[in-house]
Amino acid sequence: GKLLNQLIQKFEAEHPNIDVRFEVINSQYPDVIRTRLIGGVAPDVFYLDAYEAPLFMKSGVLEPLNSYIKPEFNLNDFEPRLLNAFKQGETLYGIPKDFSTLGLFYNKAAFKQAGLTRPPQTWEELRQYAKKLTIDTNKDGKIDRFGMGFLPELPRQVFMMKAFGGSLVDRNNNAAFAAPESLKGLQLVVDQYRRDRTAALPSDVGANSNTDAFGQGSVAMAIDGAWAIPHLKETFPKTEFAIAPIPSINGRPGTMAYTVAYAINRESKHKEAAWKLIQFLTSANGMKTWANQGVALPSRRSVLEALRYDRNPLYAPLANGAKYATIWQAGETLPT
Repeated sequence: GKLLNQLIQKFEAEHPNIDVRFEVINSQYPDVIRTRLIGGVAPDVFYLDAYEAPLFMKSGVLEPLNSYIKPEFNLNDFEPRLLNAFKQGETLYGIPKDFSTLGLFYNKAAFKQAGLTRPPQTWEELRQYAKKLTIDTNKDGKIDRFGMGFLPELPRQVFMMKAFGGSLVDRNNNAAFAAPESLKGLQLVVDQYRRDRTAALPSDVGANSNTDAFGQGSVAMAIDGAWAIPHLKETFPKTEFAIAPIPSINGRPGTMAYTVAYAINRESKHKEAAWKLIQFLTSANGMKTWANQGVALPSRRSVLEALRYDRNPLYAPLANGAKYATIWQAGETLPT
C-alpha cells in the first residue's frame, strides 16, 4: 500500500490533470467488485485476479485494451503465460502487474545433519529425503521435526494433478479434481501425510502458516512462494535456507503461478486516464518500484533481469518456474 501510494503521487505529479483516488477493499474483494459492477459504481481501474478473469471477460464488464497499447509499451516484454491469463482469443483485458510461483524451500542445517548434499530432483527422491529429515528423538511417536510441510489447498496442488493428465475442470466446466488422473497427483501429498507420517500441516506444529512452520524449524522442507522470503529473513533470521525448483513429478517439471492484472471498467467515464495510470504502473520504471521488495516477481522480463532476480540464488528457481508453471485459473466456474 505504501509503495502504491508513492507511485500514485508520482503519477499525479507527472499528470496534473488526473486525480487518482486509491481505495482499499479489505475483504471479499471479488464479491465487492462484482456487486459494484452490477450496480454501475465500480472503480475505473481495479485488480483482476487470474482465477476470476475468465468469468469477468465472458461477462463483458472489462474494457478491451488492444486499441490503447502502442508499440513503445512493448507488450513482448511480458511473460507470455501471464498475458494469456487475461486474454480471450486475441483480445487482452488486463496487464499483469506481477506474479508468484512456488519453489522448494529447504533448511540447510537440517540437510547437512542428514547428510544430504543437494536438493531432491524427483518427487520419489523428495519422499526419501522427507523420511531422512523426519526426527522422532524419543521414538515415542511424537515427532520433533517433520521432513515436509504442506498446505492442503487446490491452488497449491494443481500442478501435481496435471503431471498425470488431471485437471480442475472438464470440457463442460464441471469440477474434475476427483477424476482418477487428478487423484494420482493429490495422492502423493496424502501418502506422505498419512502413510509415511513425514509431512505436517501448519496446525499440526502450532504454526499459523507453512512459512512459519518452516521458519521455526518444525518442518525441514516446504513448498512456498517469493512472499515467504522477506518474512523468513525478518522473522526467523537464524534459519538458513535455500530454494530449489520443485522436484519433477512423473517426469515433468511443475509449479504454480499466481498473477493479478490491472483492468479497466468497461463503463468507466475516464478510460483514457485509466489507461495512462495502468501504463504508468506497469511500465518498466513503475514495475521496478513495485517489485524491488521481493514479495512478488515483476511480470516484465526486462525488469526481472534488471533487478537480477534471475541470478539471485533464492529467487532464480521461482523466476525460472514461470516458463512451465500452471496458472491458477480454469474457466468461468472455478471461483464457484
